[in-house]
Amino acid sequence: MNKENLDFFVNNNIQISINSFVLSLITAAVLSLLIQLFYIKFSSTLSNRIHFSKNFVILGTTTCIIIMIVKNSLALSLGLVGALSIVRFRAAIKEPEELVYLFLIIAIGLGCGSGQIKIIVVGVLFSLIIIFAYYQFLSQKKIEYSELINLAIVIDEDIKQEEISKIIEELKSISDELNFVSMSKTEKTTNINLDVRPKNFDEVIKVTETIKQKFKKSKTIVARNSNLNLWF
Repeated sequence: MNKENLDFFVNNNIQISINSFVLSLITAAVLSLLIQLFYIKFSSTLSNRIHFSKNFVILGTTTCIIIMIVKNSLALSLGLVGALSIVRFRAAIKEPEELVYLFLIIAIGLGCGSGQIKIIVVGVLFSLIIIFAYYQFLSQKKIEYSELINLAIVIDEDIKQEEISKIIEELKSISDELNFVSMSKTEKTTNINLDVRPKNFDEVIKVTETIKQKFKKSKTIVARNSNLNLWF
């Protein structure tokens, strides 16, 4: 490769207008927010959906910025590869559905960053329509959440037996089946282990949130198919 070609690849930087940059950034933020809202509303994952999705907008806009910076410079692209090669990501992806939504967010960043705004808008809207239609189909069929899950409640304080009974009764009211597995109680910690078949998993989340509000030093561990998800 001669010097002229090398200079072209290294120094060929096309200036991006402020208007294009702002438009791409706003589009990435809005589409990422839509994905976040749909994930919270329609996802069937056991993880804390609000906690997991709170960085969707940041991830989408950051990806957009990175692509806009490196897309016209070979030198910057190679530098990005080198920088990312020394970074180790340890995100705990427990269910395939979480990965699907993350890929959607990354696609938004890539599309907006490369200037393919119309394509990514149509693609995201199509994806959201599919998600909504699938959710409506399940609702019409009245498919219930029939999987048996293990629910472990850990409260780092001494609580009365009456309060334990209230928790169990509340879980019974939202479950088709509830089996008491074990309970251990010390002066400072109470551990309750249950097998629950909930009618609707969203109701289980509400109960765990109520427990967390009432007992500040508590956490709930949900296990399904050997996957653990923690609420703090």
